[in-house]
Amino acid sequence: MTLRERAGPFPVRTCELVTAGELEARARALLGAGFRLALVAGHDDEQHGLRVVYVFCAGSPDRRVELQIRLDPDRPCVPSLARWSFPASRFERELADLFGIEPIGHPFLRPLVRHQHWPRDWFSMRRDAGPPPPLQAGAEPFRFVPVEGPGVYEIPVGPVHAGLIEPGHFRFFVVGETILKMKARLWFVHRGIEKLFEGRSVADGVVLAERISGDTTAAHALAYCLAVEDALGIEVPRDLQLLRSVVVELERVTNHVADLGALCNDVGFGVAQAHALTLRETLLRMAREVTGHRLLRGAIRPGAVALRRLPAKAELARVAASVERLVELATSNTVVMDRFKGTAVLSRDDAEAIGVLGVVARASGVAVDARIGHPFYDLGDDLVPVVEQGGDVLARFSVRAREVAVSLRLVEELAGRARSLEGSVGDLPQRGGSGLGMVEGWRGTIVHRVEVGADGHLTRAKVVDPSFLTWPALSVALADTIVPDFPLANKSFNLSYAGNDL
Repeated sequence: MTLRERAGPFPVRTCELVTAGELEARARALLGAGFRLALVAGHDDEQHGLRVVYVFCAGSPDRRVELQIRLDPDRPCVPSLARWSFPASRFERELADLFGIEPIGHPFLRPLVRHQHWPRDWFSMRRDAGPPPPLQAGAEPFRFVPVEGPGVYEIPVGPVHAGLIEPGHFRFFVVGETILKMKARLWFVHRGIEKLFEGRSVADGVVLAERISGDTTAAHALAYCLAVEDALGIEVPRDLQLLRSVVVELERVTNHVADLGALCNDVGFGVAQAHALTLRETLLRMAREVTGHRLLRGAIRPGAVALRRLPAKAELARVAASVERLVELATSNTVVMDRFKGTAVLSRDDAEAIGVLGVVARASGVAVDARIGHPFYDLGDDLVPVVEQGGDVLARFSVRAREVAVSLRLVEELAGRARSLEGSVGDLPQRGGSGLGMVEGWRGTIVHRVEVGADGHLTRAKVVDPSFLTWPALSVALADTIVPDFPLANKSFNLSYAGNDL
């Protein structure tokens, strides 16, 4: 049964209510038609109880299909889609951990979000979950799938690391220096973000969205705002969407520049890192002048955007020239190139099978970019995904370098088109609905789905950072890589812990 089809200023989003018996066939049909599973959200509604929403998307043209299934409260379960979609297997494990919804037929159902010290009968996203209970002492350690054989040994790393990085545990199974397998154990910074959205006004929710992953303030804020605007039926003028594009592209440039330097630093080429850090500081100061905040907070709000100034053509040209010098410095160094080439290769087949997004996907030949597939502002036919085929550290370095150049040209062109620095649609309407927002952040496609009550407050917000879908690919790329190259490989992916853990 089709619940809604919306046209007009928003991308068409078809919503269908399906039964457990219909889910698998409908999902397979969508996957076979070129859609990907972008989001799975559990819900515990006051009136209807437990249900699950599956969001499939494809582009271009931009197409979005939602499948909703209502569950038996006495035995909440769904048929597993893991046989047909690897992302589905992870979303289903998340459902089991947070909602207690069992995916029937899942081939490898084990904890994903849930750590061993959580009480087994406590599901944090249920309406009746209550405050977090005391952690269980003496819980059994997480069981890694062992690798055995002559000369195989384990190297545990983390979750506490040297330096100012987020916590994650990496378990290496090694022969000599060669990695046979690496397993990442994350969710040490799980903060209950999605629960914190519940009950907030739609205007207040953006403050939380900006803090999901600190280096992705603008893109997460925009994805949230697009979802809210879709839910409330708010049409944001093109001039305002243009200004939002400027902010998101500045965020892309700043983070890519930082990664270019950090990759060089991981192979001991500190001179390039020094150049990158200087350039990054220039960009952060520009961000503060453009938006009032070094991390671009406060500029994008539901139905509104406000900038203090636009980047000048001359300063963008200086940044572009500095980036060119940085890239030339790195690529002309034989030691850097020797370390980058052929290291931590992720094949195109593996990238597609895992469902990776963003820089990692495009470096492996997968031309996925929400700016083209799911645009909120038309950036023109000249914008094409920056794609490399090597799938190694060098390819990921090159994608970032080329995307910086593209984004700087975009910012210059957009700034030249801008007719104002701010704008608003006025007061937000107070009505209920559901909405979907998709934005190509600097790591890849970010998806937010919100449901808003009649009183204008959020009843549910589901967030998918691209890191959630891309983290498993790091383990695959590390096969046959030597242990000393792990920091380099990890930085070339540079995935978010906070954005993944939520």
